[in-house]
Amino acid sequence: MGYYNDQFQARRRSLVVGQNSKVHLLCLVFLLSFLSFTDHSHSSTLLNLLYSNNETHMMTTGFSPSGGIKPLFGDESQSSPRVITPFPSPKLTDLPMFQDDHKESLYWGTYRPQVYFGVRARTPKSLVAGLMWLVTKDGKPVMRHFCENSEDLKSFGWREHNGRDFGRQELLEQDMILETSFVKSKEGSHGYGGDWSIRINVKNMLNDEENRTVHLFFYLADEGGNGVNLGKDVLGLKESSVLASGSRQDVGNWQMHLKSELCSSLLQNHLETHYCGFKTPDIVNLSDLVQQNLAVQEGKSGRLQLSDTSEDSSNIYVFQISTTTQSTIDVAFVSGIREETSNMEKRIMSLTGSLLSSLLADKHIAFNAKFKDCFNLSEKLDPETLVVGKAAIGNMLGGIGYFYGQSKIHVPRSDLAKSEDDFLLYWPAELYTAVPSRPVFPRGFLWDEGFHQLLIWRWDVHITLEIVGNWLDLMNIDGWIPREQILGDEALSKIPKQYVVQYPSNGNPPTLLLVIRDLIDGIRAEKFNEVERDEILSFLDRAFVRLDAWFKWFNTSQIGKEKGSYYWHGRDNITTKQLNPQSLSSGLDDYPRASHPNEDERHVDLRCWMYLAADCMNSIQEFMGKKDILVTEDYSSIAKLLSDFTLLNQMHYDDDHGAYLDFGNHTEDVRLIWKEVTGVDDHLSRELVRETFGRPELRLVPHIGYVSFFPFMFRIIPADSPILDKQLDLISNRSIVWSDYGLLSLAKTSSLYMKYNTEDEAPYWRGAIWMNMNYMILSSLHHYSKVDGPYSSKERG
Repeated sequence: MGYYNDQFQARRRSLVVGQNSKVHLLCLVFLLSFLSFTDHSHSSTLLNLLYSNNETHMMTTGFSPSGGIKPLFGDESQSSPRVITPFPSPKLTDLPMFQDDHKESLYWGTYRPQVYFGVRARTPKSLVAGLMWLVTKDGKPVMRHFCENSEDLKSFGWREHNGRDFGRQELLEQDMILETSFVKSKEGSHGYGGDWSIRINVKNMLNDEENRTVHLFFYLADEGGNGVNLGKDVLGLKESSVLASGSRQDVGNWQMHLKSELCSSLLQNHLETHYCGFKTPDIVNLSDLVQQNLAVQEGKSGRLQLSDTSEDSSNIYVFQISTTTQSTIDVAFVSGIREETSNMEKRIMSLTGSLLSSLLADKHIAFNAKFKDCFNLSEKLDPETLVVGKAAIGNMLGGIGYFYGQSKIHVPRSDLAKSEDDFLLYWPAELYTAVPSRPVFPRGFLWDEGFHQLLIWRWDVHITLEIVGNWLDLMNIDGWIPREQILGDEALSKIPKQYVVQYPSNGNPPTLLLVIRDLIDGIRAEKFNEVERDEILSFLDRAFVRLDAWFKWFNTSQIGKEKGSYYWHGRDNITTKQLNPQSLSSGLDDYPRASHPNEDERHVDLRCWMYLAADCMNSIQEFMGKKDILVTEDYSSIAKLLSDFTLLNQMHYDDDHGAYLDFGNHTEDVRLIWKEVTGVDDHLSRELVRETFGRPELRLVPHIGYVSFFPFMFRIIPADSPILDKQLDLISNRSIVWSDYGLLSLAKTSSLYMKYNTEDEAPYWRGAIWMNMNYMILSSLHHYSKVDGPYSSKERG
């Protein structure tokens, strides 16, 4: 778990509000200032397409939409195992609203969140562009390419991004600022997706007049292996030079141009270009190839410059642009070039120089106007808060990526008699999604995406609908969706092999239903125009059958022993390393649960998620006027059961703590102790191992934290209940979870507060402050403050 410890800490630094993280606090406060609060009692949604349940498709450790555990593999007549069989209903992404102009308008974009700056198309074998640059670290040159939480890179991120055709990013090095801008244009282009341009501004951060040399490396790669042609003027850069050209089936003939207004004066004297070409399908290790090339050339000439050579039929070209810390580089991509076209010069001019400056300025003005309009901003907001808010939406939209590949799904090796692997490959699939963290988790996470879309739909509902549709299309025949999507070589390069495989018994909170509930409430509140309203209804109409199957999967696979109880599967009940076995499927990872996992567990957060899901599904049927549609569950009855306040309290409420708690086989007397362990070749080593000193017993698990507030977050507690008053006391108690920066994930009074879970696994959900949970708690405070009850004034306070 050493890898995940590093990643957890990095992600914590990038996503969690820390003691000195004013910007994250401002971000949270700002988002809360314009995210509208919705009423859970009016959650709603959809119509149903009755799917055909083919009972010949059977599998082990799977769950049929009609109920019951099914074997993983079907009978001999089945072509593929059930666990890797797609759900048998029309795909959401095939809806007409996602075709034609919509599809083309989103074809090109900054869909490579894992790199500092990258462009690609939404197609599996795309033409890919990116930027690298050299910095000196410990006296040695280091290449920046893939995003990292590097202490010597002060910050990086999108200051503005509209999710479609414009973005501006700043990267702050120790001695310079790199500003990368991206913009698209359809004017005059005959190529699918249009033309686009990149501007790279290099600025001196130090208060001196010295112009330092900067080595930029702009590259172009054809993932399909198509040959790329090198431009003729690469080494003798003129005012406008063709870097490369080629032809593809999707965009036709294309050219990449480099141009700058300063070429004829100052920049021409300080700009030097070199190149190298590679024939390889692998762009993941491109920075290594470039550094190897530089090292060889430095050994020969003593200079850091590329070799000006290329392999036969190179599909990747890297262009070294050595310039100064006060310069501007424009790179323009034009496509659909026809021999008879006479407007090439005009097209290039419109994407470079002064016309590009004007275009970027127009996009900047439009972004600011839409930002103000979307979130109904008050004129009283201070400039610093506005900057943080723009960065929040900009980074969310700029972090959207496109991925293509096959997930690896765990299967017991005994079921794969002819293979040494313990996994099967899911069907090849694409995923258009936002990501939780560009440097640490630049890939799709199911429960994170629901929170992402709570913000994005307010900016562009069509992007949200397509992203939600992409996720639901990843559902298998049993209604299961892999919680973590590691698709393609670049995504795989950011995670060790042992953490890639997904387990079909494990779920993830159904946060996408938060988004669907919001969209329905938005229709009720007339927040959408007629076209948007009709498209949302069309989307819900097709989505219902998948949502129904998703609910059925949860209600079958995660159900507990007691009626109305649920528990997250996937916890390790034989671990000798973890102080408290993780529940990664819950999204809360190392949040303390019962010390000894078994089937007697009851998890209060999952119970509340199931209430949300049942209530949402029930209101969908009501909203769409289709209560008579045949579904797999009686959502009204399930929602009523899970909102039964008396039953909830019997299962999860603890009078002594005045809080809701998990239930399970638990003892507090578990510790990590050092032991000598005999390894390979009788080698002795010391390891930190888990030891249990007390006898576990079935009981409520005495750890107060985010889990304790789920009934409050989902508004199950009646407004006149004394328990609501106790929840408010817990929230405001500085000795428990309150802090000046938001509510702590785990109470200071917990025995596991800020405790390592293994020798290398630092605390993650054991005290750190998470914005998504704080948002949900604040949203509920707002809700209860508007509801008549004896504590409404306390909530407002």
